[in-house]
Amino acid sequence: MNMRADIFETERPVLISLCYRMLGERAGAEDAVQNTWLKWAAADTTLIDNPAAWLRRVATNIAIDTLRSAQRQREVYIGPWLPEPLIQDELEDKQHPFELAQECDLALLWAMERLSERERAAFILREAFDASYSEIAETLDATEATCRQLVSRSQKKLQESGPRFDATPEEVADLSQRFFMAVMSDDFDTARSLLAPKSVALSDGGAKQRAARRPLVGGDEILHVLRALFEKTRNEQGWSTRIATVNDKPALLWFRFGQLDSVTTLAPDQHGQISWLYIMRNPDKLGLA
Repeated sequence: MNMRADIFETERPVLISLCYRMLGERAGAEDAVQNTWLKWAAADTTLIDNPAAWLRRVATNIAIDTLRSAQRQREVYIGPWLPEPLIQDELEDKQHPFELAQECDLALLWAMERLSERERAAFILREAFDASYSEIAETLDATEATCRQLVSRSQKKLQESGPRFDATPEEVADLSQRFFMAVMSDDFDTARSLLAPKSVALSDGGAKQRAARRPLVGGDEILHVLRALFEKTRNEQGWSTRIATVNDKPALLWFRFGQLDSVTTLAPDQHGQISWLYIMRNPDKLGLA
């Protein structure tokens, strides 16, 4: 392997993590990083003083262009579009390209959908990669003042989104256990008390699995649907569950005759109630297609 390839491979996990945070999809992140490699392979590296910064700048702008195209596709997506989960079992090899990316919270990835492409890039570079405002300005071809505004605006939008992004795995595990135990035991008074008044549940089945076609809002609506789902698993054979780590947080994995059917996780609000429920059923995003 030559020096050019060595430098790229050293940076590749960071580039994968950056592009996954930008796009919320594994395949999209891998494609963006591959396109970054093509530009790197064609560049005159003697003119590049800081290869790591150059690669991150190129990857960010490729991801911005990809995200603009993806947004148009998501407008016609069937039902809510949710980011793709990273299940810890699949990433146990420390050399796995998405090993660094798993630290990105699914609730944060979902909330970042309300940011513009440049807001998202500025926020990720600043908050996840500790980039200076001068580095962000160079990446986005903007002034430092503009980049400060982008980051500030992004932070405000994310704070207004509802879920907390700083909840510990232990908090999520405790809240998940209490909530799912209450639902499975038909203790809906307890389950309802754990849901915030404006809680939102989103399920993504794409065009291949049955899922709610719109966000479910409030305890009554969420519990009505969850009750039907749990009834189904009780009345049909072959269902099993286990807890796993997904994007660095506990999640409930549902299996049907040993095949992964769905991933469910949640995020609390500032009061410790459930603000956001995530249910992924799209086989394309579960690695089943």
